[in-house]
Amino acid sequence: MRAVIQRVKQAYVKVEDKTVGKIDKGILVYLGIEKGDREKEIVFLAKKILDLRIFPDENNKMNLNVLQTNGSVLSISQFTLSSRIKKGRRPDFNNAEKPEIAEVLYNRFNEILSKSINVETGVFGAMMEVFSINDGPVTFIIEKSC
Repeated sequence: MRAVIQRVKQAYVKVEDKTVGKIDKGILVYLGIEKGDREKEIVFLAKKILDLRIFPDENNKMNLNVLQTNGSVLSISQFTLSSRIKKGRRPDFNNAEKPEIAEVLYNRFNEILSKSINVETGVFGAMMEVFSINDGPVTFIIEKSC
């Protein structure tokens, strides 16, 4: 599993020219689900994102998590994060989980997050346009680790 997370001032996602998810201050998550990922990885990542101290405190130090700032999460499924580019010029997507499994895990990830925070989403498997104002910029990559 791989996630790219960005601290944002605002983010939204459109599908077929319609805004389907929008947040103000918070975290934009691009989530790539790989073969072998299961519930424990989803739980780990959701908790990690909620607890990650990437927001500034009163001294402008990264000491606050998204919950402490009353932020939100915009969650976007992105299978291309599971690609490998070791040789040649075309990405290898063999490590990406099958869509029918990945969609269940993506929905479960959002369900876990939504128990603690407002979560907006894109549309699984759709062509999406994602717009964001990155705050900082502050961007991190989290890989599977349980």
